[in-house]
Amino acid sequence: MKPYLSLIIPAYNEETRISDSLNSIIEFLNGKSYSYEIIVVNDGSADNTSNVVNSFKGKVLLAEQPLNIGKGAAVRRGIFESTGDILAFTDADLSTPINQLDKLVKTLQNGTDVFVGSRALDFSTIKKHQPLYRELMGRTFNHIVQLIALKGIKDTQCGFKGFTRRAADIIFPHTKIDGFGFDVEILYLARKAGLNIEEVSVEWYNDPRTTVDPVKDSIRMITDLFRIKKIHKHTKISV
Repeated sequence: MKPYLSLIIPAYNEETRISDSLNSIIEFLNGKSYSYEIIVVNDGSADNTSNVVNSFKGKVLLAEQPLNIGKGAAVRRGIFESTGDILAFTDADLSTPINQLDKLVKTLQNGTDVFVGSRALDFSTIKKHQPLYRELMGRTFNHIVQLIALKGIKDTQCGFKGFTRRAADIIFPHTKIDGFGFDVEILYLARKAGLNIEEVSVEWYNDPRTTVDPVKDSIRMITDLFRIKKIHKHTKISV
């Protein structure tokens, strides 16, 4: 049976966290009236992530990237392999608790094309903060995003987003960014297509075991902002 919801989880070296996260997700989704599929995309992990995910065989689908290409590439792979009417992706550490999925589904059911989970609309929803230097870097990056590529969205980098099937089919075939800058790219393309984007406040808990390098990945993301404008300058999107 075709699922109503497809939940995509990009994973890189997540053997210590993915089991607990999948148990929480399955328990939550089993309480819903709609059907679902869970797709974990292993982004070339060097640890035991694949074997842990395979222990959920029958409940979770595993897609394997041959190399560590990047979160953007992993999410894109999951989107292309999904079959649901509503699509969502979330981080493997569940920094945004899975119960926030109710907001995502309701928002998309009410006519929004793209759901953007946000930590910046209401800072009280950040229940466990990052170190101050990371928060400042994040806010600085968002200011740069506003100036260069995407005005009006306060938090492009929260790893909790959703799409109608129609919106995903419009956006993702045009995506090129493989790294963390992909969040900006998909929203840039959504806006270029004239899709309805809604930013919604979600709860968020920092997990200090992040795989994001604050210097290397920040430089790459800023570089990606300029690439996005360049590579999509003449992109024509059929709606």
